[in-house]
Amino acid sequence: MSDLLKGPKRVAVLGVTGLVGREIVKVLEQRSFPVSEFIPLASEHSAGTTVEFRGESYVVTAVNDTSFCDVDLAFFSAGGSISRRWAPVAVNAGALVIDNSAAWRMDPTVPLVIPEVNPGDVKRSKGIIANPGCSTVMSVLSLYPLHKAAGLKYVSYSTYLSVSGTGNEAVEALEAGSRALLAGEEPPKNLVYPHPIAFDLLPHIGAFDQDGFTEEEWKLVRESQKIMHLPDLKVSCTAVRVPVFRGHAESIVASFGRSISPDETKEILAGSPGVKVMDIPGDSVYPRPRYCEGKDPVYVGRIRADTGIDGAIAMWVVGDNLRKGAALNTVQIAELLL
Repeated sequence: MSDLLKGPKRVAVLGVTGLVGREIVKVLEQRSFPVSEFIPLASEHSAGTTVEFRGESYVVTAVNDTSFCDVDLAFFSAGGSISRRWAPVAVNAGALVIDNSAAWRMDPTVPLVIPEVNPGDVKRSKGIIANPGCSTVMSVLSLYPLHKAAGLKYVSYSTYLSVSGTGNEAVEALEAGSRALLAGEEPPKNLVYPHPIAFDLLPHIGAFDQDGFTEEEWKLVRESQKIMHLPDLKVSCTAVRVPVFRGHAESIVASFGRSISPDETKEILAGSPGVKVMDIPGDSVYPRPRYCEGKDPVYVGRIRADTGIDGAIAMWVVGDNLRKGAALNTVQIAELLL
């Protein structure tokens, strides 16, 4: 890793034609990340298409065994099976991989990093650093400053996750289904979700286990514990897919080792990097996915004392899942190495 700290980088983006891949390219441009050579990669299906980077057009090539030769840094955003197949190849070729999939997140040898929370964990990397799930990034970014102040003991999540978290096909399915229903027709069938998502809610993100919990729910539980180094933290979660194109939202209740007031919560979060307090409910000022679209911070509002747990705080957290939830956090991890 020491060599990565010096000079411009030869950067590959695997999954460059996807929603997150395109956003990574945009963030690299916006943050003037030092790129000496840009290598856009994707599957055979997307090979031959073009992407723009810093005013130049690049032809996307299909990932292969030689794709990572002489690459310093590889951003992966192409799904878990692709990451498991190609991340070791990239590492063996000498690249550092920052992976957006769930493939490596719970591997004890792989750091799972939010730069504002656990930047020091990147030092443990053996070639792969994992980016947390979008909803985990948003929730932990807002909870960790409160944990430092009062000692987090329990958190309950209810998440409302947009279709862009699934990818291009889900965005197209929501658009087509909405048009159909507004025209009085049945929405077209697709294989993205088990039911049409237009004008509906699906409490089903990932497979169910034998106890009735989904993969997404367990991700939030385990990733929160790992990132904050709180293996005994009590976490409960219900994850719901909602008919919103872009932007995730979460209702959070958290209790601590000592009571914490809404005013103290607002003061702590107002001074926390990556977090913006947006909380004047009497004037209808609170975070909304459409407001947060394209913006970097995670927004927190509806901050109030919980009615069910003494000394606990309830709050509403919203952010652009393609920005801080994915692409921005990924590039910020790379910036830690600079």
